[in-house]
Amino acid sequence: MARPLPPPGSGGARPADHRPHGDPWQAFGYIVAGVLFYGAVGYGLDRWLGTSFLVVLGILGGAGLGIYMTFKRFDTTDAPKADVRQETR
Repeated sequence: MARPLPPPGSGGARPADHRPHGDPWQAFGYIVAGVLFYGAVGYGLDRWLGTSFLVVLGILGGAGLGIYMTFKRFDTTDAPKADVRQETR
């Protein structure tokens, strides 16, 4: 028989603003999807334009965008952005 979840507010429940600690498969998926998608776009453009370097740019760009998306998704900094142009007196 399954164990029931504790009632909300009893200290055993997750807080409402709980952020994921990071799923390695999701991070892997972002990077692989970026490489496959942008590599395919580069390959298609290579075939269409008769070049041979766009597939490499697509793969590198897709990997870079996948890494960027991974960092943005699992960013845990909740610090408010401070205005750089604050006046000092």
